[in-house]
Amino acid sequence: MTRGPRPRRRPGSRGPALSPRGLGGLAVIAGVLALLVVGFLYAGPGPRARQGASTTVILEHGAGVTGVARALKDAHVIRSQALFMVMAKLGGAAGSLKAGEYAFASGESLARVISDLKAGRVVRHFVTVPEGWTSAMAAAAVNASPVLTGLAEVPPEGSLLPETYEVRRGDGRARLIERMQAAQVALLAQLWPNRRPDLPFRTPEDAVTLASIVEKETGVPAERPRIAAVFVNRLKAGMRLESDPTVIYGVSQGAPLGRGLTVAELAAETPYNTYRIAGLPPTPIANPGRAAIVAVLNPPQSSEMFFVADGTGGHVFASSFAEHQKNVARWREVERARAAAGTAK
Repeated sequence: MTRGPRPRRRPGSRGPALSPRGLGGLAVIAGVLALLVVGFLYAGPGPRARQGASTTVILEHGAGVTGVARALKDAHVIRSQALFMVMAKLGGAAGSLKAGEYAFASGESLARVISDLKAGRVVRHFVTVPEGWTSAMAAAAVNASPVLTGLAEVPPEGSLLPETYEVRRGDGRARLIERMQAAQVALLAQLWPNRRPDLPFRTPEDAVTLASIVEKETGVPAERPRIAAVFVNRLKAGMRLESDPTVIYGVSQGAPLGRGLTVAELAAETPYNTYRIAGLPPTPIANPGRAAIVAVLNPPQSSEMFFVADGTGGHVFASSFAEHQKNVARWREVERARAAAGTAK
């Protein structure tokens, strides 16, 4: 059976229109594609760092989500300010972004960037002042920190609390010294009221001075209370402290000599020579830590009046001068043996 010719389409006529169901399907596909793109931009790799393995960004207080987005975009951490703002708001992070210094890994995802900002995973910087450092040493360490600003003057000797202090880039060096001083004031306010009642000094400043001597006398933390007890006993008995570290401070202001004291130095007329002066020196000779201050304010009850090095880094203690002389004789033997061994080499 033959078919007749197909009817010609009239000029201007259109093909079959999409049904509502077809339009809906296209909208769904477009929506899915959009979600996939947004999901990739949110969870996928971010921009590569312009240099190195990370990008450091300092976000100021009060910048708001707009200012944060701008700073991150300028630093090449994120691709889109608008997407950052939308995702931060949708995730509830827009109002809790933390200021500070951040180091974002190269290619870090937008999701991780927002998470870091919300959690406040800032770069942490520290300045450490060990127990027994002089104030000049502490000021030098503060001035050497590359993340701080300004200049720290050398504070009064013994006015700082040795500790590890967390700082932020841009903090003032003078302000950090003030924090160290305030920390010591707070510690003394806490400890002083609970001190042993029969101590032979009257002020917290005296306690710090004695604690600085205890701090310099031993490198063995467990010995601090025992050494504190010896010095407290000597002060109560009217005996001179006879502490080598005080003599060193009078000679070099606390800088290590790198050798033993000479006979002339031990006889030097300085206000810090406790072989010649009675009582405490006029100022601390270093910055004592918490443990030394605690030891001085609550030393154990004992009858010990003397100590001398034992050759192992610690000391041997004695209650009588005769016993002390025997301990000194043993220490001299150790010194002679070491000198002979050094000569043999």
